[in-house]
Amino acid sequence: MRYIPHTRDDVAQMLGRIGVGSLEELFVEIPATVRLKRPLQLPAPLAEPELVRDLKALAARNATPENHVSFLGGGAYQHFIPAAVDQLISRSEFYTAYTPYQPEISQGTLQAIFEFQTLICQLTGMDVANASMYDGASACAEAALMAVRLTRRQRVLVSKALNPRWREVVTTYCRYLDLDVVEVGYGADGRTDLDDLAARLDGRVAAVIAGYPNYFGVVEDLAALARLAQGAGAKLVAGVNEGIALGLLKSPGELGADIVAGEGQSFGIPVSFGGPYVGFFAARMKDVRAMPGRLIGETVDRDGKRGFVLTLATREQHIRREKATSNICSNQGLCALTATVFLSLLGKQGLREMAGQNLAKAAYAREQLGRIKGVDLPFAAPGFNEFVVRTARPVKEVLAALEQQGILGGIPLGPDYPELADAFLVCVTEQHRRADIEVLAAALAGGAA
Repeated sequence: MRYIPHTRDDVAQMLGRIGVGSLEELFVEIPATVRLKRPLQLPAPLAEPELVRDLKALAARNATPENHVSFLGGGAYQHFIPAAVDQLISRSEFYTAYTPYQPEISQGTLQAIFEFQTLICQLTGMDVANASMYDGASACAEAALMAVRLTRRQRVLVSKALNPRWREVVTTYCRYLDLDVVEVGYGADGRTDLDDLAARLDGRVAAVIAGYPNYFGVVEDLAALARLAQGAGAKLVAGVNEGIALGLLKSPGELGADIVAGEGQSFGIPVSFGGPYVGFFAARMKDVRAMPGRLIGETVDRDGKRGFVLTLATREQHIRREKATSNICSNQGLCALTATVFLSLLGKQGLREMAGQNLAKAAYAREQLGRIKGVDLPFAAPGFNEFVVRTARPVKEVLAALEQQGILGGIPLGPDYPELADAFLVCVTEQHRRADIEVLAAALAGGAA
């Protein structure tokens, strides 16, 4: 029996209330040419053993790091996850993805989130962090809206070197709010073009958003970006695509960022075909009332015992409805807990060591690939664990040839950067061995490039 409890009368009443004549009208934004006009063509039901075998056979057709040497990155990274992470987050008292609306009886959950906020503040060098966001892209978009609230300006400058998916989400958020999103170009070294930025800054700009590191794996000059943005009265948003980098780089807060929005997938969360992930968000204390999302605060009860509470909750829509600061009042509870356990297990030294291995192994890969005839490394600015490779042979052919040899060579840049149609993005993490890097170099030298 299909679980659709609404009767025809219920549906008609709801449609009438919102002023829509039919269910089909709810999907008018989707072009009719791509809408399915027939039932899904699914195979006949199977017994559980047969179904499991079929699903395993389908899964085995995927090219994954388990059956290929993978150099994919671009916002989803293969990092070591200690076995203790899964064991701890699977405890029954933790295994939930939601923060309750009666927080005072959920002290364990609130303490875990408080520790997450503390760790994010330490990593980002900022004063206050929220209870997490859906992912890095939505966190970045919320940062743009926060800057608009703070400055009362309507223009957002986004570096073209920011993750393309994040740029799309920022544009989507701003689309119906009459906010103007303008891209700032990148220079020959792969960093945001400071001259182009300076030319676009004026009294209408609320925020400047740049990656740290950016999508090309290049480390942006946040201090210079902060000086330019703040000199024009705008806020600098640092978008952290690869969280492990914060174990080695100077914190965005130390370099002058006003808001830090990032993706926490690298902190113990598997790639999982794109999610669920967890976003983190941090800002200066003076701007805390404009922050989106939930905040957990520390206090004492009437007996002087330590306790945790939701604070500044009037920002949320369950209290202020459409006047709320943001429509995000929940948090990715289980993923935030995962990040907290991961960071706690590694500690400062462990995270720094992991980041150092990423840097060193990526540098070795750059050196090996840079020696190959027909391979060029176009961006010379300092990087972390990703870098751009340009080949004489068409990228599609190069990556196909590599995949035939069991290598996922990288992400083609042409779809997002037409000017880089002959280039792809390579990621190297602590999970790669020297032999893996040398296999990639040998394949490219042997004719793939």
